[in-house]
Formats: sequence, structure tokens, C-alpha cells
Amino acid sequence: MVSCSPAPRNNYIKTSKYNIITFLPINLFEQFQEVANTYFLFLLILQLIPQISSLSWFTTMVPLVLVLTITAVKDATDDYFRHRSDNQVNNRQSQVLIGGVLQQEQWMNVHVGDIIKLENNQFVVADLLLLSTSEPHGLCYIETAELDGETNLKVRQANPVTSELGDTSKLALFDGEVICEPPNNKLDKFVGTLYWKENKYPLSNQNMLLRGCVLRNTEWCFGLVLFAGPDTKLMQNSGRTKFKRTSIDRLMNTLVLWIFGFLVCMGVILAIGNAIWEHEVGICFQIYLPWDEGVHSAFFSGFLSFWSYIIILNTVVPISLYVSVEVIRLGHSYFINWDKKMYCAKCQTPAEARTTTLNEELGQVEYIFSDKTGTLTQNIMVFSKCSVNGHSYGDIQDVLGHKVELGERPKPIDFSFNPLADPRFQFWDPSLLEAVTLGDPHVHEFFRLLSLCHTVMSEEESEGELYYKAQSPDEGALVTAARNFGFVFRSRTPKTITVHELGRAITYQLLAILDFNNIRKRMSVIDDEVEQDMMLLGGTAIEDKLQQGVPETIAILTLANIKIWVLTGDKQETAVNIGYSCKMLTDDMTEVFVVTGHTVLEVREELRKAREKMMDGSRSMGNGFSYQEKLSSSKLTSVLEAIAGEYALVINGHSLAHALEADMEVEFLETACACKAVICCRVTPLQKAQVVELVKKYKKAVTLAIGDGANDVSMIKTAHIGVGISGQEGIQAVLASDYSFAQFKFLQRLLLVHGRWSYLRMCKFLCYFFYKNFAFTMVHFWFGFFCGFSAQTVYDQYFITLYNIVYTSLPVLAMGVFDQDVPEQRSMEYPKLYEPGQLNLLFNKREFFICIAQGIYTSVLMFFIPYGVFADATRADGAQLADYQSFAVTVATSLVIVVSVQIGLDTGFWTAINHFFIWGSLATYFAILFAMHSDGLFQMFPNQFRFVGNAQNTLAQPTVWLTIALTTVVCIMPVVAFRFLKLDLKPELSDTVRYTQRVRKKQKVDQVTTTWLDIHDAWRGTPHVVQVRAQEEFGHGSWSEWSQEAMGIPWTVPHRG
Repeated sequence: MVSCSPAPRNNYIKTSKYNIITFLPINLFEQFQEVANTYFLFLLILQLIPQISSLSWFTTMVPLVLVLTITAVKDATDDYFRHRSDNQVNNRQSQVLIGGVLQQEQWMNVHVGDIIKLENNQFVVADLLLLSTSEPHGLCYIETAELDGETNLKVRQANPVTSELGDTSKLALFDGEVICEPPNNKLDKFVGTLYWKENKYPLSNQNMLLRGCVLRNTEWCFGLVLFAGPDTKLMQNSGRTKFKRTSIDRLMNTLVLWIFGFLVCMGVILAIGNAIWEHEVGICFQIYLPWDEGVHSAFFSGFLSFWSYIIILNTVVPISLYVSVEVIRLGHSYFINWDKKMYCAKCQTPAEARTTTLNEELGQVEYIFSDKTGTLTQNIMVFSKCSVNGHSYGDIQDVLGHKVELGERPKPIDFSFNPLADPRFQFWDPSLLEAVTLGDPHVHEFFRLLSLCHTVMSEEESEGELYYKAQSPDEGALVTAARNFGFVFRSRTPKTITVHELGRAITYQLLAILDFNNIRKRMSVIDDEVEQDMMLLGGTAIEDKLQQGVPETIAILTLANIKIWVLTGDKQETAVNIGYSCKMLTDDMTEVFVVTGHTVLEVREELRKAREKMMDGSRSMGNGFSYQEKLSSSKLTSVLEAIAGEYALVINGHSLAHALEADMEVEFLETACACKAVICCRVTPLQKAQVVELVKKYKKAVTLAIGDGANDVSMIKTAHIGVGISGQEGIQAVLASDYSFAQFKFLQRLLLVHGRWSYLRMCKFLCYFFYKNFAFTMVHFWFGFFCGFSAQTVYDQYFITLYNIVYTSLPVLAMGVFDQDVPEQRSMEYPKLYEPGQLNLLFNKREFFICIAQGIYTSVLMFFIPYGVFADATRADGAQLADYQSFAVTVATSLVIVVSVQIGLDTGFWTAINHFFIWGSLATYFAILFAMHSDGLFQMFPNQFRFVGNAQNTLAQPTVWLTIALTTVVCIMPVVAFRFLKLDLKPELSDTVRYTQRVRKKQKVDQVTTTWLDIHDAWRGTPHVVQVRAQEEFGHGSWSEWSQEAMGIPWTVPHRG
């Protein structure tokens, strides 16, 4: 039995949120947690009150239901996949010992206290106490990739007292009691006690098999279920990921509150106007315009008018805004998923946007925190060189004694003489093989130790086909090197290791395993007591090559004003070497500061000296800075970041622990941010997250963390944006990330192309959206001063309903999804184009007020120009032109045309979809307009569509079209003039790039045209025989057809002569 707290559970897991019964109430409850949805529900309730609503309920109901439905479908789809995943896991089969007989049971039916049998390559069903295995001494081997991201094998051992329980009859009689710690998320720790046969035995993590692990290299094992379902350590570690919001989201929340305040102010103004009008003027019309029932004073009429105008003017923040934002983000995510240039053919891994909420944030990154091994490097270790008995092997020299470079090297050594050699291993120096062949005792002893001093596991799928599984890639590289040079590790038991030395099998007795650690800095298979008076036999050089394109990517990202910090668990020497290899560190740097202090005082002093040197360097270069110790934090940071010269900072983990303390973290951050490159060595996963959190806390900058291993998960989750590399260390980093791909070099394209475009598109979308809605809504405000503040609307209720969801929704969506200022190649060539996103220039409070001002300006012209024209205008027959419906049709038509022209001006990249949506929306407007004023709808719904033929009669008047044209020109011309002057007097970098591109394109076309004119003239002067021969050479058809096909351009040469 098992004794634990709380009460034991079954093994059923549930990651889904809903079921058929609870979906609707829970989902609606969650959706109405959003302030915007609650706000629109409140408006809908107000519209149901006849005394205050001048709009039908469906003007709010239709958009609200549409938004709730779309969100509910998305949530239901996500939860369906969670249900499917849960069912797949819960219905896996396991062998459970019931009544002394093994029976097949579903995972979800396994309970605490059950005894489970696992076979090779099976997943561990729950957290088990290992009882017995097929291997001697109760050993078994597991892979923990799904738990901690590590693909190397780990050893677990049953307690000796239970290791003999190898058959079901003995296990059926097992009646021990386990008392253990309560469920927790500590993967490397377990405390418990086994009570059996009046004895007690301590239990540790070495006796445990955790859910999510896979049994390897072990035929079978039995385990006792201690924790099941949600209590397992795997599930305890799968807590909810922190919800990430973009800076634009946070800004929008602030702006929506401001808009709501503005809405209330407008409502108060109009309500006061209503109360005054009713008291001064309306009282005179009580005979035929009496107050509504229940209204007995002008003050109460103003109060009701306030709520009426809140309903009418609510479209300054339309609910369709939030739906449109999510649609645009979804489109951007698909573009990332579909990008073939971010697809790794070697590992067949595409880029994946694992979230749809952070795309525009990719265009605002200022700090990148990167792991080293497997992220910047390939994490594929290669045996490159070695030194044995003072002789170096690995470098090839020519006859003159000069080192031969890689591209000039001959073919690698032929290991075909060794049937057990790994065909993937390559080594170029033949002198090492000659030393082995000649029987050099030092070289033999060197490779003998490489084949023995390790914890590698060997699998032999068929005779001579060995497959090594190592705890680390460098360990595997060393054993593979020994294998190819004739010292082949074949197999191991708990007490022996078998090696084939130059074809002869030798079994060595294993006394003990002393694992590598940072203190001993070595790994041995002998007792530590005999590690005395030892002889230095030799050394090895293992190379972990950079991934392709890493230096170029870092260089370009640096030009984009992005600072890159490397946070690695590797030692300082390795990290610094990689820093130089990937061009983060260069010999041209002014100075590289290395912080290695072991105490708080030492670290503070080293950081102080680094700051002083940077300030002194700036003074010597004439910048005029003078260092003052008592400068405020913000002032010192700004001064340090403006220093001249390039500096780098390298800090060790023990020093970083002190630097991250509360009283020193600001000093560390000031020093680090003044440096061009920062490398933190020997850091723990927690320290990685703390460094990221520190920058987030004080710099208010967008951060991105990228890594490939389980030790990067905390950093990835802490940063604003987390990127996982699907590499050699499992998939934990990918599972915790927001975006994932296979190689570091794709980060350049993710940020400079997808990120920059997403930010640009979202900013242009929001600017236009607020503009068009203020232009639409503010017309009601001006009309209020001419209708006695009666809350009468300018437009009919159907136009109000359809304006945002039909007439103007698709064009702005097309711009938000497809727009681009420069092509992707130029985005990569000009990294400085990325800076507007970092500085938040394209959508901020200033840009918001500009958009609002333009919208209000448009609304003024939209109302007063038709109002002024209609005051004295007449029809062709002399009848008065002005009436309420004709005015409404004119203003509505002017509005749709103006905002359509405006989005045409805002669109920088035209596609067929943009054309279709813009012109299609205009056509849809006129089609619906004529349909609503048609005789057919009137006959079907006489109470709803009363104004038969009004649209046709209004738009048949030339005066109306002149009014619409005048309104459009007056609204649009200032925008065109302002943009022209800005482009001419103060162009942005993107404008310059576009102009340069057009000039280059024109020069290229002119050059090609001139060249082909000369060729064409020469061709016309060529003898007929030569022309025929040339046509036979290039195929049949005219010369112009061939030239068009060959050049990939249209044949534009005019006929001459």
C-alpha cells in the first residue's frame, strides 16, 4: 500500500476546459470577463429600454453575437484538440497486476498502489517506485526528453530488497507500505520510506520512474504506482503559462478608456443641450411634440438623452475592432507557418507560430537573450584534435611544414579496415592512425581510456551495427573516435565493460563511476582514492561548430539596434571563444570586461571599475562626460548608453548571483546595457530568467529569449517573446515557446521581415480603424445641435449596423494582412528599417490623436458640406431637395467613398485581394442601398423599409453627386498635400528605400532595353544564313520571343526602320 497526502487519485488527466454541458455557460462567463464585451452587453440592455433608445436592438446584437460566436468557435476548436489529446493519453494500454495476473488496463484506470509492468520503449504510465527489472542488480535505463528535454539515457535502480521480485507470483504477495512526500514539481528530488517485513528502507529519486519517461535498453521492469494523474511530477510541472500581451494591447486598453471618457463627455454635452432646448424651446411644442410617458421635466429629458447618445455614439469603439485584430494576427501567424525560407529541409522542420497574440511584438524587440549550446552552435560534437604524450594530432601540414586549410585538405582517413567503425566519423591526420598501427603504447592507452571512461550505452541492432547513447554529445564524440581507431566499446553490465581492442575482446571490471562535475572537471571509472600521482597521458579537442549563418545573423540584428546577450551554462573559456566565432566579440572592441568576483564587494568593485573605464574612454574621445558616483540611476544609464567605443561584458555565474541581488542589480544593468555584447557563463536556468526579468523591469523594452533545451524554458517563459529551437536537446523549449524553428539564422527573418511587417500592418490598421469610426460617429454629434438634441441619428439603423461589419471591414482587413512598405529583400538589406518599431513610432498616443483629429475633421466636412448645400438646393423640377432620408443617403454615400479613397491612399502594397475588397465593398454598399429602398422589400416588410425609391431619386440628382465629389476632395486633398510635402521635405528611411528601388529598377530596364536595341540592330544586319543557324541554336521562333524567354522580361523594343 501507499501512504501519502492528499488522498490518492486515479490516473485520469484532463487538460481540457469544457464539456458539452458546461461549454456555453463557462465560455460566455469567460468572454464577459473582457471589459469590451461587458460594455457592449450593457449597451444592448440600454437599447432594450424604449425611452432612451433611438436605435433598434439588432444594431448592437448582431455584432456582439458575431464576436461571441467567432470566439466561442475558436475556443471550442482548441478545446476539442485538448480533448482528443487527453483521450489519446488516457486510453493508452498498460499491464496491471490484478489478482496475480497481468491484465490490460487503460491508463486512466490505473490507481495508486497498482503494480505495473513496463516493456522496452514504453512510456512510463505514472510516477512509479521501481521494484524489479530484467537487468542484474535491478538496473534500468530511461530517457527523460519529455520531462527535462535531455535525450541522454539515465540509470535507475530498484532497492535491493525488491530487486528479486522478478515474477508475478512473488509480486502478488508484495505487501509493503510506502510513506512519501506529498505531490510536488521537483523533478530531481524524492523522499520516501518503504516499510516491508518489519524493516524500513529509504527511497530516493534514483528509485523512481516518472511519468513521461521512456524505458530504454531494458527488456522489462515492474513498478509500484505512487503518484497518478494530476499528482505526477510531469503534470505538476505543466502549470498554466503566463498570458502574454503586446505593448499595443496595453496601449489600446488605455486608449479605449480615454475614448470612453470622451464618449461620456460628448453625452454630457448633448444631454445638457437637450435639457436647455427642452426648457427654452421644446416647451412651446408640447401640443404636438409631447414628452414621452414618464418624462415630466427638461432635466429628466436630458438625463434620458445622455443614455440615448451613449448608445448612438458607442461606435467610436466598435466591437468589430477586437475581431479584426484577431483575424489579422491569425493571418500573420499563417504567413510565418507557410514561409518556405524558414523551413529546414535537413530536419524537415517548418517554422511555427505557436501563438497568435504576439506577432506585432516581433517588430519591437530590443534585447535578445540566447542560449549557446544547440542555439548558436549545432550541439553536434566532433573529435577534432588530440595531444598524446606531447605529440599533437589533427593538423595536416604540407611538404613545407605549413598548415593545410580545410578547403585544401585531402580526403579523410579511410576506416574501412575496421568493420565496426562509424561511417559518419571523419579525421584527416593519418599520423594518428599510423601511431595506432605501429603499436605506440601511449596512443593505445589513450584510446583505451576513451573507450572506458564514460557512461555511454551501446545498442547493437544487428551484427556490427553499433548505436551509442551518451549523456552528453562530447562524451559520445570521444567514444566514437576511439571506436574508429580500433578501440570499440561494445557493451556494459553494472560491473563490467567490454571493449574490442584492435579486434580482440577484453572485459574490464568496473569498480566505480565518478561523474564529471565542475569541481573535479573530469570523469573516471576508477575509485577516487587512487587518483593520486597520475600521469598526464594526453588531451582532446572537441569542436562544437556554429550553426550556419549565425555570425551574419548576429551582425545584421546588431545593425538593427538589437542587443544580444548570451546566457549559457558553459564555462567562460568556451563561451568567450564562441563569442569571438560568432562575431559578438571582436579584436576591435575597446575592451572586454570580465567579472569573476566571488564576494559582493569584489563584484561591485569590478562593475564600478568597468563603468569608470567606459566614462574615461568617452572623456578621452571628447564626448565631454564626467563621471559622478552619485548620479541618479536613470541619468547614469542614459549617459552610459551614449558613451563612445565598443565594450563587452563577460560575467560568471557565481558573480552573477551577487550582481542580481536587490542592492546591486541596477549597477549591473547599467554596466551591461552600456556594452555592445554581454555573455553570462555558468548560469543556472533560474538565473537566466532573473536576467530577463531584470531587463524587463527597468528598461521597459521588448525582450526575446531563444533556446533549445529544458534549461531554457524558464527564460523563454519569462521574456515577452519566447522562441524555441527544435534541436538536439528534446522539445521542452519548443513546447514552452511562442515561436519555433530549426536554426538560429531564421530569427533574422522572423524579426526583420515578419515582425516588422506585422507591426507596420497592425499600426496602419489601428490608425485607419479609429479614423474611419470617428469620421462615422462624430456626424451624430454635429447633427445633435440641429435636431433639438433629440438623439435622432443621421444614418438609418441598417447602415449603422452594416458599416463596420460589411461596408468597411474587408478593405482594412486586407491592408492589415497583406500590406508592406518595402519588399522582404529590402527589409533584410536595410536593418535600420526595424528601428521605428523599437521606438514605437507608428502607433502611439500622438499618432492616435492625429487619427482622431483627422476623423473629426472629416466628420465636420461630412456633415456641414451636405447640410449647407441642401439648405437651398432644389431638384430639376423645382421642388425642395432637402429631406431627412435624402440627406442621410448623401452623407452615408460620401462617408463610404471618402473612407474607401483614404484606405487606397494608406495601402502601400496592392494585391488583387485589396482591389477586390475595396471596389467590392463599394459595390456592396450601393447594392444594399438600392435593395433597402426597393419596392420588393417594402412589400415584404412595410414597417421596416418605408422609404421606397429614396436612394434612386436622391442619387439621380446631379447636385447630390457634386456634393459627394466636393466632400471627398475637401476631405482627401489636405491628406494628399501633407503626405507629399512630408515625402519631399522629411522622408523616412522606408521612403528612401522605395525611391532607391524604383530608380534601380528603372535604370535596369533602361540598360536592358538599350542593350537589346543594339543586339536587335546587329541582328537585323546579320546575314540570313547566320540568322537561320542562330534560330536552330536557340530553337524555333522569333528572336524577340527567345529574348523575352531568356531574360524573363517583356519584349519592349520598338520596331526601327
